[in-house]
Amino acid sequence: MSKHIIVIGAGIVGISTAIWLNRFGCKVTLIDRQITTQAASYGNAGILAACSVVPVTVPGLLRKAPGMLFSADQPLFLKWSYLLTLLPWLHKYLSHCNVADVERIAAALMPIVGNSLHDHQALAADSPAAAFVRPDDYLFLYDSPAHFKADAFAWKLREQHGFSWEVIEGTAVKAYDPALIGNGQLLVRMNNHGRIPKPGNYIKALTEYAVSLGVELITGEVDDFIRENDRISGVKTSDQQTITADAVAVTTGIWSAGLTKKLGINVPMETERGYHLELINPSIMPRSPVMVTSGKFVMTPMGDRLRLAGIVEFGGLEAEPSKVAHDLLRKKIRETLPGISWQDESTWLGHRPAPVDSIPLIGKINQLQNLYVGFGHHHVGLTGGPRTGQLLAQLISAQKPDIDLTPYRPDRFGKQ
Repeated sequence: MSKHIIVIGAGIVGISTAIWLNRFGCKVTLIDRQITTQAASYGNAGILAACSVVPVTVPGLLRKAPGMLFSADQPLFLKWSYLLTLLPWLHKYLSHCNVADVERIAAALMPIVGNSLHDHQALAADSPAAAFVRPDDYLFLYDSPAHFKADAFAWKLREQHGFSWEVIEGTAVKAYDPALIGNGQLLVRMNNHGRIPKPGNYIKALTEYAVSLGVELITGEVDDFIRENDRISGVKTSDQQTITADAVAVTTGIWSAGLTKKLGINVPMETERGYHLELINPSIMPRSPVMVTSGKFVMTPMGDRLRLAGIVEFGGLEAEPSKVAHDLLRKKIRETLPGISWQDESTWLGHRPAPVDSIPLIGKINQLQNLYVGFGHHHVGLTGGPRTGQLLAQLISAQKPDIDLTPYRPDRFGKQ
């Protein structure tokens, strides 16, 4: 008789887990409070950023962060009323701004994101969702060669993990992509990456594919777990449903910490509020996704839209969006692509789940026989979601995961 698994959360990690569990012969129930949600899996930059092994907490951040907070031209914002709540997490987070920790974090991220294009192709294989997975270059745009050299630490770290690239300078920048200025700029071109045009539609297609395979889809909010000593036998929903299962996987992004807290599990995690601005029918369109390093934002072609994604804001889950964040993206795109105009636009705010050590939590909760988690992917949720789902499915279906899961231990922070 096949195992029955409940997966809580239908974002990229949850839907990946559900699909792989189904392929491994499990019966799966996927629960999400709003299947058509516009959460992180909808609003991300749409890049399969395999090279994103460099965490935010690079050496030197501690020195730069205060100046960034007080500059209206920098992509770091804080709702000051939230500062006291943020401080305990922030202190631990910034303690990782050293070479040894950054190298350890990069080594942990590499197996999750380093082969992202292939991971998405494998996940979506033989389904309509496969049409959304596009191989593409990933470009890093620098104002000058000096600016590129100042970023040497990050590039050395990528090189250590097997990434290579092409440097394009001078007139060759504009020749490669006429959308770019080219004057004095330097472009780093990384191939073997990819992008997902319209990530929300991609998640929808994956969900429909999962249902066609036999995955049960329930719209509801999980309030609590059914616990019998050291075993989880199911979940309770806000509308008083009780659903039993052989195992439960929690993949609800930033909201996962609240769920696991009900079981006495400590996850020091904050939301990094992320913003996007979509330009509809822009007059200028880059050929591939571009990380604009001077503005710390990404511009990604998405059909008739150009999505600008970036900004880090600390302010919790409840605060309203900040107008200044979208205003900064408008300013930066006009600096990057002079003369650009657009017919209309749309805006979005979402929540990146950021553990204090920048490493996702993947695996079984040791003190409970059958509770598993997959969350905390910071800036690489879309990139690392399929691999995370595959690893969780291997673990839950009693297969041996094909990498060492020790760095991602969910209980590494201890109990409450």
